[in-house]
Formats: sequence, structure tokens, C-alpha cells
Amino acid sequence: MADTSPSLPVLDLTRFSGEVAQRAAFLQEVRAAAFGPGFFYLTGHGIPDRLIRDVLMTSRNFFSLPERDKLAIEMINSPHFRGYTRAGREFTRGRPDWREQLDVGAEREAFSFSGSAPPWTRLQGPNQWPDAIPELKPLLLRYQQQVTDLAIKVLRVFAAALGQREDVFEPIHAPSPNQLIKLIRYPGRASDESDQGVGAHKDSGFVTILLQDTEAGLQVETDDGWIDAPPLPGSFVVNIGEILELASNGVLRANVHRVVSPPADVDRLSVAFFLGARLDATVPLLTLPPELAPYARGVTQDPNNPLFREVGRNYLKGRLRSHRDVAQRHHADLLAEYAIKPSLAAAY
Repeated sequence: MADTSPSLPVLDLTRFSGEVAQRAAFLQEVRAAAFGPGFFYLTGHGIPDRLIRDVLMTSRNFFSLPERDKLAIEMINSPHFRGYTRAGREFTRGRPDWREQLDVGAEREAFSFSGSAPPWTRLQGPNQWPDAIPELKPLLLRYQQQVTDLAIKVLRVFAAALGQREDVFEPIHAPSPNQLIKLIRYPGRASDESDQGVGAHKDSGFVTILLQDTEAGLQVETDDGWIDAPPLPGSFVVNIGEILELASNGVLRANVHRVVSPPADVDRLSVAFFLGARLDATVPLLTLPPELAPYARGVTQDPNNPLFREVGRNYLKGRLRSHRDVAQRHHADLLAEYAIKPSLAAAY
């Protein structure tokens, strides 16, 4: 019997460069996916299979290290929110997420600390790398560059789907976009334990490019309830972030998603890449063509998660909320300003 359960659309990126009719049909499918689930599988992306296999294998090797090696680069050591996080140490909506992870951002020097500087300047700085796996740094930085190029191409797709110049977002991301890789391992949980691998949340950047290994768990919220987004070989899962929602006045909407923990005898591995605007940028409100203006639904109004057009402020808010230990150790002076409360914690 055929599977009739709802699923995400599958879009082939090579059609964006096809003939006029093929490109127009592709952009229509992008708009439908954006106005519907806000997620889709992306094929024809051009990232080499060998690189993908190496990233997944080396990520698993990292998580297999003795705990002391992983804790040597624990995020609590980094005011820039880089490094390793143990399961249960990141929070979404006040509840711990049962996943361990390594956060790797753009490899840039830290700004000099200044009390008069914008608080978001604290986010820029070096990564922490494990001594036990020296090949991890060059591999992830190579992957980061290739998936950044892919994410920028996807951003150009969304710009075209909105009836804009393909480079309309370049002024707020070039030459130093906000880049973040998260290597994530979700340990299995017993049936009587919480199944929150990561709680329901939206992503804060432009787009997310998600690489899944073999175990399912990602779920997307739709008007008809939650639908599964299991791994599809040869594809990435792409979803819209809050910057695009702000810029398009809700034509493109950042959608809620979560990850359900796998069963007790297995684990789940994924590699998420988040492309965001420069930290000093402000998100514009695009002028939509007449045929798209009626689809502007407005920006989601969530009193527990206010959105700011100032990119650095919005991103810093998310990091302070999701990593309480780092916030308390390095940024206690900001907690009152950002009204950080456990009930407002949110992933990104």
C-alpha cells in the first residue's frame, strides 16, 4: 500500500539555472513550500558526497571521544558561545534538550572588549577545537565554506521567489555573514523519559541547511499537526529563518520544528548549518510586487520571543537564553537588559 502520510516537498536546485519555464515552475514550488511547511528537501545541491561522508564520520568520531576530551573544549570556557555542550545543558522553552553538540562559528578574531561597544560584539571570536582530532578543524572549515556558498545560493532563490533582485540580501550579509555549524548527537531515551531531543522552536537566521545521517526524529509543525521529515539520501533539509520572515512581512515564514529523541538502543546524528546576516546589520522590509503583497501574513507575534530587526541583538538574545551557564559566567551584566528568564529560553 502506498504511503499517504504528509511529507515535505523535494526540490532540485539545478532547476533554478534551467530554461525560463523550468525556472518559473521551480520558483512557484519554492513559494508553495515557503507558504506551507516552510521546509523542503533540497537535491541537486552540488556538495560532494565524499565531503558529506567525511563530515558525518568525523562528527561521530568526535562524539566517541572520552568525556574529558570533549569537556576540555566545553562552551562554558568561551564567551563567544563556541565549543562542546553536554546533553541537558541547552534549553528550549525552559526545558533541557537531550542532545550533545559542538558549536563552530566563523573563525574570526574577537573584538576588543569595551563597555561602550554594542553587546553583540561579544559573539565574535575563535572556536575551540579538540586536540584529539586535529583533522576536524580543516574539515569543518572546508565544509563551512561550501555550505555557506550553497546557503547563499538558496538565499538568492528566495529573493527571486519574492520578485526581488537575486542579490537583494547581499548588503546585510556580505562580506562577513553569520555562520554557525552545529554537530549534534541525540542519545536514545527510554520510553518513560522525556523525548525532547530539542524542543519546538524557530531558527533565527536567513536559512538553515540540515544534513541528517540515517536516524529519523525531525518533525515540522503544520496546520494539520506535526509531520515527520526523515533522512532522504542525497539531500539536505532547508528551512526558513526569522530574518526572511521579517524581510518578507511573513510571505516567507520561519516555521516551528522539533526533534524527538530516538529509542534507547540507537542515537541520531545531524549537522546543522545556519546562515545569518552580519551582526551589525538591520533587516529591511522589502517592497513586494503586487501579485505577492496579498500573501504577506505579517511577522509572527510571540510575546515569549520578540523579534528584533537589529541582527546582533536578536542573535545575542537567543544565545543568552539557550545557554544559561555561559550567560551567567560571561554576560551576567546583560541578563536584566534582555529580560532572560527560564520560561523564555529558546533554541535557534
